[in-house]
Amino acid sequence: MPYFLKIFISLFNVPTKKEDRDFYKAIKVITGRRPFNLSLYRLAMKHSSAAYTSTRGLKESNERLEYLGDSILGMIVAEFLFTRFPFKEEGFLTEIRSKIVNRESLNEVSKKIGINDLIQFHQASKSLSPKSIYGDSLEALIGAVYLDKGFAPCRQFIVKKIINAHFDVEDLIHTITNHKSRIIEWAQKENRELAFEILEINQENKNKQFVAQIFIDGAGQEKGYGFSKKKAEQDAARTTLEKLGIS
Repeated sequence: MPYFLKIFISLFNVPTKKEDRDFYKAIKVITGRRPFNLSLYRLAMKHSSAAYTSTRGLKESNERLEYLGDSILGMIVAEFLFTRFPFKEEGFLTEIRSKIVNRESLNEVSKKIGINDLIQFHQASKSLSPKSIYGDSLEALIGAVYLDKGFAPCRQFIVKKIINAHFDVEDLIHTITNHKSRIIEWAQKENRELAFEILEINQENKNKQFVAQIFIDGAGQEKGYGFSKKKAEQDAARTTLEKLGIS
């Protein structure tokens, strides 16, 4: 269906039920566009803990949309930074991108734009991971916008409503900190023996959370947590630096 025809239809396709009207308005405010297929956005807000089984025997949740949205978000942020900084090397671009798309940042953006008020989940569910539920739902929303509106509107939503609205890219540049490199440099300077160890891997729903710990001269220091070994080690380095008072 041509895009202009979708717009025309959407003008006369406002839901009649109050609950649907309120949800429709919320999605319009968050995305800046009238939703065509409201069921897509409903699905994007359905956490796996509140999933239902469809007539085909499949559990309907936002996980597939999250998968799609995660890929789209990463690609558009990469393109945005590639264009914004034409002379910067790959390592710089990767560092800035990670600051935008990491779970903590997405959780905060999700809450700021009101997604947390729309998510459906069961509080008592063992599969509920509050550390990722908001960011996951934001990625699912991106997937819904892409399927409902197409690539160009989805890109505009990400750039305008997420990157430009909630990230000061210039400020991110000045806050790039490799905590692991800093503590390695300190250990070398002080002639101390330094080691990183992954203590455990916790499975939360489909996400793995790594627990890392730093050892200095064989003595255990602070622990760090993250959804990858690298992030867990960085977190452990950060907290150990703070504990030791190393600036």
